[in-house]
Amino acid sequence: MGRVCGANQAKLFTVSPAPLRFYEFFAGGGMARLGLGEGWTCAFANDFDPVKAATYRANFADAADHFHQGDVFALEARDLPGRADLAWASSPCQDFSLAGGRAGLGGGKSSAFFGFWRLIEALADEGRAPRTLVIENVSGILTSRNGADFTALAQALADQGYGFGALEIDAAAFLPQSRPRVFVIATRDAPPPGLLGPSAGHSRGVQAAAARLPAALAEHWIWWRTPRVAARNTDLASLLEEDATVAWHTPERTAQWLAMMAPLHRARLEACLARDERAVGALYRRMRLEAGVKTQRAEVRFDGLAGCLRTPRGGSSRQVIVVAEKGRVRTRLLSPREAARLMGLPDSYRLPAAATSALHVAGDGVAVPVVRWLARDILEPLLGRGAASAAA
Repeated sequence: MGRVCGANQAKLFTVSPAPLRFYEFFAGGGMARLGLGEGWTCAFANDFDPVKAATYRANFADAADHFHQGDVFALEARDLPGRADLAWASSPCQDFSLAGGRAGLGGGKSSAFFGFWRLIEALADEGRAPRTLVIENVSGILTSRNGADFTALAQALADQGYGFGALEIDAAAFLPQSRPRVFVIATRDAPPPGLLGPSAGHSRGVQAAAARLPAALAEHWIWWRTPRVAARNTDLASLLEEDATVAWHTPERTAQWLAMMAPLHRARLEACLARDERAVGALYRRMRLEAGVKTQRAEVRFDGLAGCLRTPRGGSSRQVIVVAEKGRVRTRLLSPREAARLMGLPDSYRLPAAATSALHVAGDGVAVPVVRWLARDILEPLLGRGAASAAA
């Protein structure tokens, strides 16, 4: 509290605290930055991908001041200004993905994590290590190489004096998209007691990963407490474009999708057709092993959720919208703007003009409302903001 004296009266005022500073590695289109919000300022951001870099610059007027496009391995500690309260890293996930080859931290893409970690170690040597880290990745990080990769990550954190814990959070709690991700939150500070306790984010996978840790690493483990998430009030249909504004498949293409459905999924569709109301579903192509033969199937869901967005590297990665109404079935591709909405991005967010590029940015990002929730209920109280909620 400060005091300013006028000629005849004193006026009290409060000084707003300076924004929390953060570095964002593998920043993509800046979705973590959007989730952190106005109480944070980005001191440095980086990404290697030229499409993502152009998208970041298009959406943040101050990008020229802090965004660096290039390989994380080419960065040095001197490139990172000052000291950050937080370093956020959403390193490439392909080698951790349950759908991939499970090469783990030794894989060609997820090994980019070590480029990030080399910088954290260098900052620590200079006395500038961030107080808090968030490492976000797919759920496969918990089990990659039978848990050896997660243990290696835990060891790296402990060696630099960080306590750590993990939360597995599905964006479906906030958005109509099934998108489970693991958030490893590490701190050099002693967490306030109000931040410790039960959480729905302590999934079976997280509990098993914690149980596998050697005793010396288990001593560094933190069970982060999170409050219950309010019920989501949107579904897939509410985020879609108007029917008249999008391009629908021909009846022949729609028939091809239906022919690819296994009996279970065709039955789901028929059940929707039997009802009077409009039903909206999401469909992906998947390879299934049937009687020892790999068969491509179209799998549809009508639970109000889209499937997890992917980057459009192959034809099967593009999600399809299915509408069943008045005995008729129509199909079309999910639009880039719809994909952005499924990530929690506002319609004012500038997407690349090319659909493939826009879907790449959206599918490789982090869900904005999940970041905001973590920031509000863990990161900000941990860093001395919103302390009242941390003590509750």
